[in-house]
Amino acid sequence: MFYQGVLQKMRTQASTPVHYELAMSGLTLTLNDYLGKAIYLQHTGKIFCLNCGQKTAKSFSQGYCFKCFRSSASADMCIMKPETCHYHLGTCREPDWAQNHCFRPHIVYLANSSGVKVGITRKTQIPTRWLDQGASQALPIFEVQSRLLSGLIEVVFAQHIADKTNWQRLLKSDAEYQDLTLIRDELMTVCAKELAALEAKFPQQMQALRQNMVDFKFPVQQYPLKVKSFNFDTTPQVKGVLQGIKGQYLILDTGVINLRKFGGYEIMFGEENV
Repeated sequence: MFYQGVLQKMRTQASTPVHYELAMSGLTLTLNDYLGKAIYLQHTGKIFCLNCGQKTAKSFSQGYCFKCFRSSASADMCIMKPETCHYHLGTCREPDWAQNHCFRPHIVYLANSSGVKVGITRKTQIPTRWLDQGASQALPIFEVQSRLLSGLIEVVFAQHIADKTNWQRLLKSDAEYQDLTLIRDELMTVCAKELAALEAKFPQQMQALRQNMVDFKFPVQQYPLKVKSFNFDTTPQVKGVLQGIKGQYLILDTGVINLRKFGGYEIMFGEENV
């Protein structure tokens, strides 16, 4: 039996281990049940925009057609680099969208996936953001009132710590345990001057947090010795034994694939007959 639909990013639940669901066209399948089984994913050749639903020849920025990529606020450069927010200049692509997404409480955090990094997310996206990144540990540092401010704090911390995940390292092993509380305290000390300047510029909009670290275990039976990445554009059919799921990656004995990267791709999914 196989299932067919338009691919979306995997859905997660913070259980032990993390619970994963394959999501496509309203259908959800529990992927944890397929661990240790031979599966296949077949791209049908069709791609649909996750924003407007129209068929498109190419996907941009994990699921947009070119028109939405150029016009949607959710695909603007300031989403990737929030410190470049230009709402105050009156040039936001969708001001109403920004009010509902960018001017809501955001969390600045430390996460340990391929090593310790600083990141930001809307408060409502915790712990989903950490699970999507494959973080085995996470610690909130600040709660702020806008995406812009979270991005400015991230830039301050990124002078001293990574702000990106090394995806190959993520998929080769479990992250080595780190004392995120100690790292937070060290960052707060070394960045005290810059943080004080931001607090003066954005009064009563940033609150330092003293929360406990959280940790997650991902459903991985075996990590690959060498990471080989699949791409539906060049390899329409991907198959192999599912050995693990981490972040938005499926880990097969034949290679790995980032399902979020192919949002909007119509696929068929099922167990391989061996």
